[in-house]
Amino acid sequence: MENEIICLDTSILIDFYRKTAKQKSVFFQLTTKYSLFAVSIVTVYEIMIGANAEQTQYWTGFFDRVTILPFDKTATDKAIEITRLLKATNKLIEVPDIFIGATAISNNMKIATLNKKHFERIVGLIIIND
Repeated sequence: MENEIICLDTSILIDFYRKTAKQKSVFFQLTTKYSLFAVSIVTVYEIMIGANAEQTQYWTGFFDRVTILPFDKTATDKAIEITRLLKATNKLIEVPDIFIGATAISNNMKIATLNKKHFERIVGLIIIND
């Protein structure tokens, strides 16, 4: 079991929540290799704004058990750098994805995502391909 902390993108959490057979989710597979997980505060926001009362209870419990990474000055500076580079190369992605990627990079974490097409555009971001 590896000790590094893996940053989970919103897509990983939604996939896990929606799957009836949890063992078929990417998150479940990740738990067989890694034991420490974190999410960006942006992921918390994305999940919670779409959650009904029952889902809010579920997600509140989930977020209580993982590290929540702030979107701080370091992440902001990284997000600005990423946005400028993506604009310059005409490969811009959604702002929340930039913020999540910047948060992972600024915390020296790899990211797990189902949205590889967007996140692979972020230079310096290491995506787990497990």
